Amino acid sequence: MGFFSRVGNIWRGFLGLFIKGLEAKHPEAVYEAAIEAKIKQYKRLTSAVAGIVHLRNKLERELTERSAELKEIQVQIPVAVEQGEDEAALVLIQRRDMLTQEVEKIRADLAKTSQEAEEAKSSLLTFQGEIEKLKAEKETMLAKRENAKARVEIQEQLSGLSMDADIQALDNVRDSINKLDAEADVAKELEDGGLAHKLTEIRKKTASASAQAQLAEIKKQMAADKQAPPAQKTM
Repeated sequence: MGFFSRVGNIWRGFLGLFIKGLEAKHPEAVYEAAIEAKIKQYKRLTSAVAGIVHLRNKLERELTERSAELKEIQVQIPVAVEQGEDEAALVLIQRRDMLTQEVEKIRADLAKTSQEAEEAKSSLLTFQGEIEKLKAEKETMLAKRENAKARVEIQEQLSGLSMDADIQALDNVRDSINKLDAEADVAKELEDGGLAHKLTEIRKKTASASAQAQLAEIKKQMAADKQAPPAQKTM
C-alpha cells in the first residue's frame, strides 16, 4: 500500500470518528435523516407499484374488449356459413383464431401482472409499516436517552455533594467550633496549673486548718467545763 493510500485511510478513519461523534450528539437528526430516506424510497416504490397496477388495469380492459369481440365473432361465423358467405366466414374464422391467441396471451399476462401487483402492494404496506416502526423507535430511543442523561446527571450530583459550597461551609463551621472548644480547654488547663489557682488552693487549705483548730479549742473548753467542780452556794 502506497503512502497516499495510507494517508487516505487515516483521514477516512478520522472522518468516520468525527461523523460518529456528531451522530452520538445529535441522534434526533440521524433518525430524521433515516426516516426521510425511507419516505423517499416509499415514494419511489409507490410509483413503481402504481405502474404495475396501471398495467394490470390496462390488461383487464384489453381482455374484456378482446373477449367481447371474440364472442361476437363466434356468433357471426355460423351466420356467414348459412348465408353462403364463405369469404366472409374465412375472414371471421381467421379473426377468431387471432383473437383466441390474444385472449390467451392477455389472460396469462394479466395473471402474472396481477400477482406482481399484489406482491408490490404487500411490499408497499410492509415498507410503510417499517417507516411507522422507525418513527416509534425514534420517540422511544430519544425518551430513553433523555432518561439516561437525567440519571447520569443525578448520579454526578450525588457523587459531588461533598464538594458543594454549602457542605464546605458546614465543614468550616464545625472546624471553627472544634478549634474554639480546644482553645477553651487549653485556657482551662493553663488556669488549673497557674499561680492564681495555687493561691486559691492554699487559701482553701488554710481556712480548713483554722476551722479545724477552732473546732479543737471548742471541744477542749467544753471538756474542761465538764470536769470543773460545781461552785458552793453561800448562806
